[in-house]
Amino acid sequence: MSRESRAARRQRAAEIYDRLRESYPDARCALTHTNAYELLVATILSAQCTDARVNQVTPELFRRYPNARALALARREQLEEVIHSTGFFRNKARNLIAMARAVTARHDGEIPDTMTELVALAGVGRKTANVVLGNAFRIAEGVVVDTHVGRLSRRMKLTRETNPERVERELVELYPRRRWTLLAHLLIFHGRAVCAARTPRCDACSVASLCPSSRV
Repeated sequence: MSRESRAARRQRAAEIYDRLRESYPDARCALTHTNAYELLVATILSAQCTDARVNQVTPELFRRYPNARALALARREQLEEVIHSTGFFRNKARNLIAMARAVTARHDGEIPDTMTELVALAGVGRKTANVVLGNAFRIAEGVVVDTHVGRLSRRMKLTRETNPERVERELVELYPRRRWTLLAHLLIFHGRAVCAARTPRCDACSVASLCPSSRV
């Protein structure tokens, strides 16, 4: 990567995006949601938990607490019971109730649509805010960098960085804003389907010829 110019890396990054889009035409947010409130709650629950598990928990959660005002009034013990299987349930329950109370008090019960307001909420960091902004509000403020996105970005030599915010800064320099939201979904889908952490299936990889780490 040290010998690759910025222009060459940008061109390679664009080709990677195009190939992944062909490979995963249905790439999208895997967390089931119908609005910004549901997506924010689901994303907070997804920390250290699979999306599949979160999707099993949220139907009952949203039945009991259909909006931020309802969640703000939740009894913590009852909420913990609903979300127990997602792990770290005590901390998540505290954050969810605190988030809902803040949304109710400061934003009239509506999830805010700016990075500054979102990261001010309990349990919400930049990654979670990017998920909500990009998928619920269609606002491309940045690139979601989870474990898959970070790992694949390094494996494909799009960055050397390990800090998620630094990885994000490098990715937003490589890709135009209109691609930021879908880029994360494409990398996540590819990470789950082909580019596994321990045993990447390079022989089945659509971007193998563009990846310096490819084994084929």
